[in-house]
Amino acid sequence: MRQTAVFPINDPPFWKTQLLHWAAGHELAVYFDSNRQGLPPATAHAQYHWECLAAAGAVNTLEAQAGNAFVQLEHFQQNHHNDWTFGFFGYDLKNETERLISDRFDGIGLPDLGFFQPRTVAGILGQHLEIQTFEPDAEQVFLEIKNTNRISMPAEGNGVVLQERMSKQAYLEKVEHIRRHIVEGDVYEMNLCQEFFAEDACLDPVAVFERLNWIGKAPFSSFVRWRDRYLLSASPERFLKKEGQKVISQPIKGTRRRGSTPGEDELIRQELATSEKDRAENVMIVDLVRNDLARNCLPGSVRVAELFGIYSFETVHQMVSTISGKMRPSGSALALLRDAFPPGSMTGAPKVMAMELIEQYENTRRGLYSGAVGYFDPGGDFDFNVVIRSILYNAADRYVSVQVGGAIVYDSVPEQEYEECLLKAEAMRRALR
Repeated sequence: MRQTAVFPINDPPFWKTQLLHWAAGHELAVYFDSNRQGLPPATAHAQYHWECLAAAGAVNTLEAQAGNAFVQLEHFQQNHHNDWTFGFFGYDLKNETERLISDRFDGIGLPDLGFFQPRTVAGILGQHLEIQTFEPDAEQVFLEIKNTNRISMPAEGNGVVLQERMSKQAYLEKVEHIRRHIVEGDVYEMNLCQEFFAEDACLDPVAVFERLNWIGKAPFSSFVRWRDRYLLSASPERFLKKEGQKVISQPIKGTRRRGSTPGEDELIRQELATSEKDRAENVMIVDLVRNDLARNCLPGSVRVAELFGIYSFETVHQMVSTISGKMRPSGSALALLRDAFPPGSMTGAPKVMAMELIEQYENTRRGLYSGAVGYFDPGGDFDFNVVIRSILYNAADRYVSVQVGGAIVYDSVPEQEYEECLLKAEAMRRALR
């Protein structure tokens, strides 16, 4: 039985930093930061509206590869019911939900699914730090967090320089190939991603995440340590949230850089809002998500709460739509997640054919990239992001991976699609420098 205690605090930024460094000292840990950003209706993590939320130390752990991973997770949760579980779904769980394969290079080596029941959960709500723990007692955990030393690992002199795994020319040619698939009716839209990587890289994951989080200030920023593998994410996108019977998904399709002056910034924002190409990309994914949610929601309850919303983040403007639904009373939360996975914004439409073509045209196994990270709370609700705008790091092999991509439609201009990839990669490059 967990004990819960609430401690008043008067300097939330200090405590957020302490929580991150405290969590990162455990072999299994997550840290979520909402950065007080909002995408209506409500993007804060869970019904508690956490400013940030951390979990550290593992009482029980599950790792699984695609095959029967969702069944294993269901059993794992049944054995540890009415408690928190934190973890991730890798993109290649698609091989379990559909008859697909993944045989591309993978430099990170995470399992397809990883969850743990944490020893301690701690989060900031306004001017309070709430701690839920098995052992030691909450007061001792509070002192541990407060007194955690912020010790940085040594990093190489000039930072990490990323290389491209797919040449620009190869990327441009692949966009043209995909456009031909669209003409031939194979797909309407496909998300094509590419990897930038570094080998023999020594970096401090906490310091890099702090820089990335400062640059992006995204509502679904996530730090995950899974032993000697790390996810450092400044994701702006929610995959799926459940609160009671209500479910919500907020796919992003449409990206523009921020302007250098207020006037230029507003012009760019308006250009995105009126872009027919971006609207076409967005609405196709909205339809896909509606169909995904309808498989586990009450008939007639799935609706588009907002279409083509334009939201401005620290480095980019995004076109975000919000789809909501009401779960069947007898429905399964895991079935809802499984049937909507992978996130439609990272595949294309029709979904299965898009994923087949992704395997054909991409050079790297996606792994955790374009999967989802989040948690199930003690009441059975959950919140998961989409793993984008992220750095993945294999500390054992000193390998760094940054994947970025965008939706290809018939109207896509290959050069512009490539430039969008570079724009999305810039925050990660800056954090690594």
